[in-house]
Amino acid sequence: MSVLVVGVSHRSAPVTMLEQTAVAGDELGKLLRDVFHAEHVAGTFVVSTCNRVEVYADVGKFHAGVSAICELLARHAGIALGDLTPHLYVHYEDAAAQHLLSMACGLESMVVGESQILGQVRESLALARRQGTLGRVLDDLGALALRAAKRAHAETGIDRSGANLVSVGVGLAAERLTKPVGRDPATPLAGLSVLVVGAGSMSSLAVATAARLGAAGIVVANRTQERAKRLAASVRGTTADLPGLRDALAAADLVISCTGATGLVITTDMVGNALRLRQKAGGAGRPLVLLDLALPRDVDPGAGGLPGVSVLGLDSLQEAGATIAATQAQDVAAVRAIVAEELAARWSARQAARVAPTVVALRAKATSVVEAELARLDGRLGRLDDRVHAEIAQAMHRVVDKLLHAPTVRVKELAGSPGGDSYETALRVLFDLDPGAVEAVTRADAGLVTGGPPPSALLPEQEAT
Repeated sequence: MSVLVVGVSHRSAPVTMLEQTAVAGDELGKLLRDVFHAEHVAGTFVVSTCNRVEVYADVGKFHAGVSAICELLARHAGIALGDLTPHLYVHYEDAAAQHLLSMACGLESMVVGESQILGQVRESLALARRQGTLGRVLDDLGALALRAAKRAHAETGIDRSGANLVSVGVGLAAERLTKPVGRDPATPLAGLSVLVVGAGSMSSLAVATAARLGAAGIVVANRTQERAKRLAASVRGTTADLPGLRDALAAADLVISCTGATGLVITTDMVGNALRLRQKAGGAGRPLVLLDLALPRDVDPGAGGLPGVSVLGLDSLQEAGATIAATQAQDVAAVRAIVAEELAARWSARQAARVAPTVVALRAKATSVVEAELARLDGRLGRLDDRVHAEIAQAMHRVVDKLLHAPTVRVKELAGSPGGDSYETALRVLFDLDPGAVEAVTRADAGLVTGGPPPSALLPEQEAT
């Protein structure tokens, strides 16, 4: 079995396509089960965020796996396969592992280095584990990705700026709401009212960010009032009902919307009514910025055509994210080094595991030779005293162990070097090991992971067609 990833992200598709492919809630669980039950798939998990959907699978056949996953992604998105495939990317084996580790470390994010992706990958693995679709290979690979990501944040400054989609979006919004002259960079939202629509993890981050950046007032609107109240209470804010969103919009300077709704939450008509209400209250001409961090989008882009209204969506954040990435070249290189180190350790462990059956078979043969010689000795000398027999047996086993120690340890070390296969073969030939005995050990070890090319020879990205 081999690891395969098929995905679509902000790097391969426009936001309109990402909206169509977005999957969450019950649909995410259904996609997991559908992939898991596809032919040649032994395990799967799905990473679905506001700027990517990636299906990871442990597959028996590459082409069959790619075909099945592409078809399922298209079916769940309601898109013709021919329209979706130009935006898909495919990674296989070690290239898939490399991609997962890089993604978990934040290197593939719209805002490079953001730490939210670490939690999202952890949640994706946990969901697949609960659904029973993960499997040992992907569970182990997921654990490796989480460890690499933790190292990246602990050992480098990749998240030094603390930038994320929310902070970058709020920064862009502040530029449109306040004059640069006299504005404190530490509190760009000072004196402004912020409305957060939604109460999920992204909304929690939005509320915390707005409070940290000095917002004068924060209102949380959500379908479930209990969750909205808990979130608002964390920053001494207030709540609003979704049916009464117009009034909350009228009072806000900045609206951050990040719900999981499948349709528009804030329409152009709703914003227009809010502006008229604001005008009656004496707030005519006051700018309003709608920051839409949801996928599918929450805010009707047409609202940006109304006087004094700006709509910032995920597409607006890509350029800002690229600017941040340009300042982090040294940290990015350090994270890539961590990823390479973790992949190299993984490959070495897999190679050592691959030669383990040969080592086990060799030691089993040595034990059988010792036992046969002890039996022959008993036959020639008669039944030996138990104590004498035990001493002779122990001495013979010690001699064998000492003779085999160096070659068996060395073959495991050399397994990860170029031409490592030849050392295992030499061991089998030199000691005349029965191939059937080695194969029997391999079959008995259900957890054995087969080898692959070293990280220095990672497969290039392959596009699905």
